[in-house]
Amino acid sequence: MLGVTVCGQEDLQDLSMDESHYSLSTGVLPSLGARSNRRVKLHKFIVSPYDRYYRTWETALIVLVIYTAWVSPFEFGFLKKPVRALSITDNIVNAFFAVDIVLTFFVAYLDKNTYLLVDDHKKIAWKYATTWFAFDVISTIPSELARKISPPSFGSYGLFNMLRLWRLRRVSALFSRLEKDRKFNYFWVRCAKLICVTLFAVHCAGCFYYLLAARYRDPAKTWIANIYDESLWIRYVTSMYWSITTLTTVGYGDLHPVNTREMIFDIFYMMFNLGLTAYLIGNMTNLVVHGTSRTRIFRDTIRAASSFAQRNHLPPRLQDQMLAHLCLKYRTNSEGLQQQEILDSLPKAIRSSISHYLFYSLVDNVYLFQGVSDDLLFQLVSEMKAEYFPPNEDVILQNEAPTDFYVLVSGSVELSVLKNGVEQVVREAKTGDLCGEIGVLCYRPQLFTVRTKRLSQLLRLNRTTFLNIVQSNVGDGTIIMNNLLQHLKDLNDPIMEGVLLETEKMLARGRMDLPLSLCFAALRGDDLLLNQLLRRGFDPNESDNNGKTALHIAANKGSENCVLLLLDYGADPNRRGKIFSTH
Repeated sequence: MLGVTVCGQEDLQDLSMDESHYSLSTGVLPSLGARSNRRVKLHKFIVSPYDRYYRTWETALIVLVIYTAWVSPFEFGFLKKPVRALSITDNIVNAFFAVDIVLTFFVAYLDKNTYLLVDDHKKIAWKYATTWFAFDVISTIPSELARKISPPSFGSYGLFNMLRLWRLRRVSALFSRLEKDRKFNYFWVRCAKLICVTLFAVHCAGCFYYLLAARYRDPAKTWIANIYDESLWIRYVTSMYWSITTLTTVGYGDLHPVNTREMIFDIFYMMFNLGLTAYLIGNMTNLVVHGTSRTRIFRDTIRAASSFAQRNHLPPRLQDQMLAHLCLKYRTNSEGLQQQEILDSLPKAIRSSISHYLFYSLVDNVYLFQGVSDDLLFQLVSEMKAEYFPPNEDVILQNEAPTDFYVLVSGSVELSVLKNGVEQVVREAKTGDLCGEIGVLCYRPQLFTVRTKRLSQLLRLNRTTFLNIVQSNVGDGTIIMNNLLQHLKDLNDPIMEGVLLETEKMLARGRMDLPLSLCFAALRGDDLLLNQLLRRGFDPNESDNNGKTALHIAANKGSENCVLLLLDYGADPNRRGKIFSTH
């Protein structure tokens, strides 16, 4: 009913801040009822985690992480003392990550509870200091310094460098974004990820296995006895060969049972290990399938939509709208942010209370509902549905049937008309503006094409639902219609003047479904409408909420025809009413 409150997940791809571009991303979605648009204004000196320059910086660090993933196990396994070239390179890499530590204190973060960007300096510093700060600092300390301050038992060169593998979390985050990026083939991204994991595992295993042999008290009793005097390159290649061979085989038979007891124990242990391995593999498979099923379904949907668009030769702009909408739908319905399902499971009273809390103040300021009762406003807000639209998506098309109208909550939309084959922008709507209400209330095709300029949140109200609510509130229906006519008059637009005249003619002919009153007709001085209503059997002594009768209003307005018409139908001229100003 209310849509979805989300601000994006950290494992989605980057979203350009350009208003004309939209893709599946970590871009911040405005929360329900929010008055801000996508361009979130952050505090001074605070960087958005979705800023394109910051994303470029993060991508550059990935290259340095790959270097760290190779050199740290290598130095730990094969080197007993620093090598000048590697030491210099290591310290340069550490300097880049030290800069990133400082920069992190000025980068806003996404609150996991509210899905909103937090740009408070103190909160950013506290969150970073209590989470990854210590690991990041330790992993940037130069190896030479760490070796000097460490106890002798921990003074082995390269041991401290292994802490730098903490940086591999950046590579994991990168692959998570690429898997959801429709610009990259999902199959090849997954293959690349598995290859990288395999190479890293082979490299680490080879380095560790060489370390065990090289640090053994008697190297002659180890597997490296025949290559111990060879060059470092030969020893490294041999270690990698052993690692790959071990990874692709089931074992060597180096350790085997000798006596009967050991054989019996090994039989039962291998049977147990067979079941345990099957259990672990089965559970891991289920976890992997479950974790990637949403992404696979999303990509299949995108692929099917792209094929449909190409098969039917749809124009590029329409294709972009289709894909952008599917991406946004994936973001709002997946990634664990399924507020729509949560809201639908709640009782109507609770949903209505949530709607009232989020949207009442906004809808109360909409021109169409100025002066209506709180009861009507509460009913309308309860029936409104919050929806998100990506940039450059058509919300309403010119000349389409008027089935819904919208209230703009956040973002930006423009209203345009097609003249002589050229689309011309009429105006831009702002927060609290209505779109499509003229077509709905004046019983005519939509006058404008409504298109989003930025990621926007709108409240949608169905025409049938709206009329059903208003028809049970005659006085409020009169106020709404009067607000609409006054709005059309205040626009001072030739097109709107024509709509105003046609609407007034429809009112006079009684062809409007909105509930109207004699007071409304008297207030407008419309004797034709007044005659229509009286002929339907309306009470000529009808009064408004302030106790003023239609006769009082007509007399105050100086509408002689209306006064005579009311008297003809039996209006009581002696009926007391509230005294009011003639202005």
